[in-house]
Amino acid sequence: MDPGILYSLVAALLWGLQIVALKRYFDGYSALALPVLINGFAALVFTPFAVATTSPGELPSASTFTPIAIGAILLTVVAIGAAFITFLQALEIGEVSYVAPINKLAPVFVLPIEITLLGAHLGPFQLLGVGAATLAVYVANYEPGELVEPIKRAAYSKPAQLALLSAAGWGVGDVGKRVALQELSLPPQLWVPLLEVSVALVLLPVAYRSLPSMDRLRGDLRKFLALGALVATAEYVTSLAFGLIPASIASPVINTQAVVAVVLGGLLLGEENLGIRLVAALLAVVGVGLIAL
Repeated sequence: MDPGILYSLVAALLWGLQIVALKRYFDGYSALALPVLINGFAALVFTPFAVATTSPGELPSASTFTPIAIGAILLTVVAIGAAFITFLQALEIGEVSYVAPINKLAPVFVLPIEITLLGAHLGPFQLLGVGAATLAVYVANYEPGELVEPIKRAAYSKPAQLALLSAAGWGVGDVGKRVALQELSLPPQLWVPLLEVSVALVLLPVAYRSLPSMDRLRGDLRKFLALGALVATAEYVTSLAFGLIPASIASPVINTQAVVAVVLGGLLLGEENLGIRLVAALLAVVGVGLIAL
């Protein structure tokens, strides 16, 4: 198996576990505060590894950071930060097995961006993939009842709207990661803490008032350290994937995390309509897989 695909599959498993962990163990935390805390703890856990495994020769030169490169990095950070917030807001008001399949349609946005900026081409299989992914959104909204009800519901369902908005942000972020790791040749050991710290700093002014008290944070310190280690590992493996293969291939594979999320959401959290949401997740996987062909 291509190493990039293998890294993508491992990342999918890790990110799927993160989705369920957020829903099960971090209720009561603000959707604004969580990205700051998670990225901060992830950077804290990952930095010793980055220092130990990065040689001076791997560090990029100052000439690498042109105005265009800096702009691309900033756009990536802002897009990921916004996607994180909207996704957590969707999780607060919707079930994991309902939100995750819709949110994980990020590859639908990746390919058009790559066509515009990096010369990717959209073929017949990619068009079929877009259709399958769109159908997945319909199925994710479906509940037993009138056939047209899910279509009506999608028009005013706030979890669906937030999940789609988040997917667009993740799509921009995925292309940005590919640019940073391939076009700019940033080593993953540098990119991961740079991304995590940058996202935390960008979101801090917005999230400052919703940060928990130190007493509460100390009480959940072990949970945040564990989640930080999980996120740092997932981001590192994701970076390895994006450094080896195009975003339009890595992103669909990584987003099979939706399957992990819906299965665990049903089994561990006891959420309803698991069968319907699992079908939606599988359709999303088929869709994004076709997009990657």
